[in-house]
Amino acid sequence: MLLYFIRHGDPCYDPDSLTPLGLRQAEAIGRRLARYGLDRIYASPMKRAMQTAQPAAELLGMEIIPLDFSSEQHAWDELTLRHEDGSRTWASMHPGMQRLFASDEVRELGMRWYDHPAFADTTFKAGMERVARESDAWFESLGYARAGREGVYRAVRENDERIALFAHAGFGGAFFSHVLGIPYPQHSQMFELSHSSLTAIEFREKNGVCIPRVMTMSNDAHLYHEILPVNGLPKF
Repeated sequence: MLLYFIRHGDPCYDPDSLTPLGLRQAEAIGRRLARYGLDRIYASPMKRAMQTAQPAAELLGMEIIPLDFSSEQHAWDELTLRHEDGSRTWASMHPGMQRLFASDEVRELGMRWYDHPAFADTTFKAGMERVARESDAWFESLGYARAGREGVYRAVRENDERIALFAHAGFGGAFFSHVLGIPYPQHSQMFELSHSSLTAIEFREKNGVCIPRVMTMSNDAHLYHEILPVNGLPKF
């Protein structure tokens, strides 16, 4: 199985939608995926993710299957903290957490980083456990059962499909942390998912066991192809 994870295009968060640039990015990634071919299309129920998935679905004549657990609203409720002014931000971007996330004491806790005393009054543990639980259920429905170790799955049935999931960076950090066995504090601070980018993960069975492999991450070749602005690069 080949899983394509696509972050939504350039957004307007209020109201939830894509900007004109985001719509063009969605068309570009849609054409790219149409060339690859897909067997199923899943998306977060949030409008910006659905709008990003729409061009691919239309080009391939497929339906979009809503996947509620990938909604960024859930991750936002669980993995954010308040600033002193009352506004909220992702834990990995919070000034008070950045150094702690990178500290040896948090790193030594590995995948159970949320057991650090500093996180006792947060919803981090509940959020990560929810993503893990619901991700495992979804992957099992696709033919891959968690083998009880981080980043290891057991193939319960053959699956040669190409599957796309259109979702969000906030959710993606927790999702990839669980799937790949990379502690969230490190993944969320060191890996970026740009707008409309494609991350491909291969699930290849060997002797009944499957360890997901990242084939490409946050790839935006479709933006170059369509001569669209590329996220994160300076404008010359």
